[in-house]
This record gives sequence, structure tokens and C-alpha cells, in this order.
Amino acid sequence: MTNALTKMLAERDWILADGATGTNLFNMGLMSGDAPELWNEQYPEKIKALYKSAVDAGSDLFLTNSFGGNASRLKLHDAQKRAHELSRMAAEIGRDVADSSGRTVIVAGSVGPTGDIMQPVGTLSHSDAVEIFHEQAEGLKAGGADVLWLETISAPEEYLAAAEAFKLADMPWVGTMSFDTAGRTMMGMTSAAMVEMVDKIDNSPLAFGANCGTGASDLLRTILGFSAQGSSTPIIAKGNAGIPKYVDGHIHYDGTPELMGQYACLARDCGAKIIGGCCGTMPEHLRAMRAALEGSSKSGSPSLEAIVAALGPFSSTGDGTEDNAPTARVTRRRRRIA
Repeated sequence: MTNALTKMLAERDWILADGATGTNLFNMGLMSGDAPELWNEQYPEKIKALYKSAVDAGSDLFLTNSFGGNASRLKLHDAQKRAHELSRMAAEIGRDVADSSGRTVIVAGSVGPTGDIMQPVGTLSHSDAVEIFHEQAEGLKAGGADVLWLETISAPEEYLAAAEAFKLADMPWVGTMSFDTAGRTMMGMTSAAMVEMVDKIDNSPLAFGANCGTGASDLLRTILGFSAQGSSTPIIAKGNAGIPKYVDGHIHYDGTPELMGQYACLARDCGAKIIGGCCGTMPEHLRAMRAALEGSSKSGSPSLEAIVAALGPFSSTGDGTEDNAPTARVTRRRRRIA
């Protein structure tokens, strides 16, 4: 285990993360409903190409192909006993790519949600969630991941279970949630509430933030919500490349490289230090994001009007903190692989 991210955070004004996993793998032949994690064994050369495409585009950090690599998610593919093994493979391929890059590149072990609802609303107990996350964390650690990257979490209880599991694995970590329900996570968490939770965690993350969600505009409004709380923990912004649209039988994200370059600079201005893309973000987007960040200096925090003018309208009128904001909806978590 290394602590490369702590060192990079101390030395850099911003860090460029990677883009989409699923979008790129679909372009390589992954079919809807398939488990991407099985490709770590079946097509390791394609996973290596995925990682290398982000590095070649300028990413300082990339996530491993292990988002759904926990036992609960792999059970859908009758591979629940392979959680440690498949996560280890994902990290091993990443370690090889990073070590061959000729510069410092961080391997972030992706850890997604279990897909289950935690007690008392659902059936997943805290202890079982900790065990599930711990098993995957140990696999990513064995494979050489520098840091664990919890992402697309909706429930605070699941975030806290992962934090406990990562402490058991003795691994540094970061964690993002997805704010996709009128400024809240699907389970009702606001940006302000997330900061309060993160600041109280005993095994605190090296960074926290938001990923996926709806459009880039909404995500930046959430980033502003984080910054307004005054936390000293670095912030992560990993927004989608525009809005998904169904075109010729396929899902296409309408965000251009130029738009994502603007997004990257705005994310930095909003207070984010680790900046990347999520669904729909391709290497060409990453190259534009790096060029935009390198070619400009940080400005003051943008207004909501400036964000809309650059990236398009918000999907909801508020950021989830208003008195009339919608309450949480309880449903089975979706699997993000785009």
C-alpha cells in the first residue's frame, strides 16, 4: 500500500481523474446486462486499454474496473464468491498501467454500492455491509491499488459501513455520493448533510464529493453546496458528460469536449480539487479538460447563472436544501456502469 494520493493532494492545485468506465467498455463490445468485472479475467487487454486511454489523455488518477465487484452485485451473475479475486485482478492490471506510464499515476480501487437497501428500511445489516465492503477492499489492496474510491452511494448508512470496512483493510480512501433527486441523493441526503457526516467519520476520507447524478450543471451546484460548509477536506467533482439521449438504439451523452473543458474549470472554481468525468466521458473529453485546466487560472466561485450559461439549465429548481424539497424515495439502487 502507498499513500500517493495524500502526497499528490499536497503538491498539486488540482488533480485530473478519469472518465467513464461503462461507456468505454460498451464501445469495446460489452453487452447490456453483462458484468464488466468478469472482463478483468476474460479480456484483460481491453481493461488495460481502458486504463491506458485515460492515462494517455492526461489523467493523474484512474478508477479500476471493479465498481460492481462486491459479492452482493456479483451474485446477480453467480460470481459472488469471486469478489476478492476479480477486484484483485482489476487493481493488478491498473498497477501495471500506472507503473509503466513514466509519471506518477494513482490507481484508485473503485467500490460501488451493494445494490441493497440497508436496515431498518431494507434487509442489509450494517455488519453484512461492512463484511461485503471489507472483502472487496482486501482484493483491491492485494492487487496494488493506491487508494479505495467509494462512488455512487445514496445512503449515508452504506457510506459509513464502507468507511468502517476500509479501516479494517488499513487503506486510505475517498468517497462520493450521487445527488440525482432534485439536489439530494436517492435516499434523501443533501450536500450540507454529507459534509456534516464526513467531518464526523472516525476513519475520515482523504477527499469527498459527488459523481454521476444528472447533468454537469446540477453536479456543480452540489459542489458549491459542499464548499459553502467550509470543510477542510478536499472535494471531488466527477460529473457526467452532458445529458443522456437515445440515438439510433444507443445511449449518447451530448456533452462535447469543449463543454467538459468548461465544466472542469468551473468545478475548480467551485472548490473541487479532484476533477474528472463520469458517464459518457471519453478520452477526448479528458484531453480537453486537461488543456482547459492547464490553460487557465482559478477564478472566484461562479454564480448559478454563470453555470447555467456555460453548461445548460439545472434539472430542478433547488439543490435539495429548501423547505419544500422532495423527501427521499426508497427504491432498489440502480447499477451505474456508464
